[in-house]
Amino acid sequence: MGDGLAVLSGARPDVLEAVPGARAKFVALGGVLLSTGGLAVLSAAFAVHMALGVWWPFALLLGIGWGFVIVNLDRMLLVGMAHDSSLKRNLLMAVPRVGLALVLGIVISTPLTLQIFHKEIDTQVVALQAEASDEFNQGLDDDARFAGLPELREKVATEQAVVASGGTSAADLAPLQGELAAAQAAYDAALATQRELSARAQCELDGTCGTGDAGTGQAYIEARAAADAHAGLVDAAKAELDAATVAITAGASRSMQQATADLETDQAELARLTEQQTALQAAFDETNADNTGILIRLQALSALSESNATMAIAHYMLALLFICIELLPVLMKMLLNFGPRSTYDRLSDLRDDGDLEVEQLQQSARVEVEQAVQDLLVLAEKERVDRQKEQVLARRRARLAAAVAAQETPDVPAPRTETVPEDAGRRMWDTGPIIGLAREAASRTVRTMRRRPDVREVETV
Repeated sequence: MGDGLAVLSGARPDVLEAVPGARAKFVALGGVLLSTGGLAVLSAAFAVHMALGVWWPFALLLGIGWGFVIVNLDRMLLVGMAHDSSLKRNLLMAVPRVGLALVLGIVISTPLTLQIFHKEIDTQVVALQAEASDEFNQGLDDDARFAGLPELREKVATEQAVVASGGTSAADLAPLQGELAAAQAAYDAALATQRELSARAQCELDGTCGTGDAGTGQAYIEARAAADAHAGLVDAAKAELDAATVAITAGASRSMQQATADLETDQAELARLTEQQTALQAAFDETNADNTGILIRLQALSALSESNATMAIAHYMLALLFICIELLPVLMKMLLNFGPRSTYDRLSDLRDDGDLEVEQLQQSARVEVEQAVQDLLVLAEKERVDRQKEQVLARRRARLAAAVAAQETPDVPAPRTETVPEDAGRRMWDTGPIIGLAREAASRTVRTMRRRPDVREVETV
């Protein structure tokens, strides 16, 4: 495990074998990288579960993938920060890496902080959802589509009251009802006066009042005449009362018919608007109830931090702790770079320089071998051309000799001789077996230049 942690932190196993004292430092750095990776796994699992509601095993698998990415990024930051004696170059190297580590620390610490304070956050989420519901209801009331809904409800209630009263409670019947009340009051007054006059005449007739003389005397005659004369006023008041009653009855009938017709239309419109408003409210309530993701939790955490100083301190300190854990590998590497060069650094540079020298020697040897092969090819080609020249000259000499012999002995035909060239079956560009021998010698020469072993003794270095 220690070797694996050392390699994870960027150490070279061959150099660690030569410098075992540097192993503990790299093992510790590897452990810190694993710690940050573990926090990243938990953070991503909590975030995926809160944001998407993913089943915990799948959320954990996604968290492991995110943890692998974080560990790889942190390892890249460590390996990329080579030791340098220049303070300026170290700072230029460290600033972007520290900035990236800071961003990763904030991203990793946020879901963990939300999970730690989840009880307080759940309570605040309920309050935020209630506030959102109130704001939505206020928005529905202010919506232009439902602006006339309160007046429509009042109108429907009025029309229902008119229908229930038979039309007598209609607002347009108020003048007629006033006239009816006045006619009723006038009739009641006239009737009361007429009854009073009739009672007075009867009293005069009986002698129980007035003059006290019973019989149809002058007083009785005058009292009866007054009562009879007032009976006409009573009849007139009765006629006005009956006319007012007929008018209000007709008006109530008209109001009843109008209210019945309007009530059906208004109730249908009220039902449509109410249903639409209820549907919007139900959709919002469903969405609002399911709104328990990271965003509203961050809002709840911010609201709690603003309203509670203790909560704010705990929140920021916990976030700072996780950020520091994420920054620790990069900060440790940066601090080590500011110190003197260690034995591991010097030996690693020495090994790198040796590898470079060996590679340069191998490259030089390959160039020399290739040059030798090309020289052999040139020599072989020259020899082939010289052989072809000799063959051409030999055939020419043979033809000249045959011609001379034919002139000396004209009767005897000259024997026909054909000289088969040595390289007749070879192509013009074939350079013969010397090229194969040259290439075989070159390959043996290259194979003898073997790379030095990676593991060497300290004395050899």
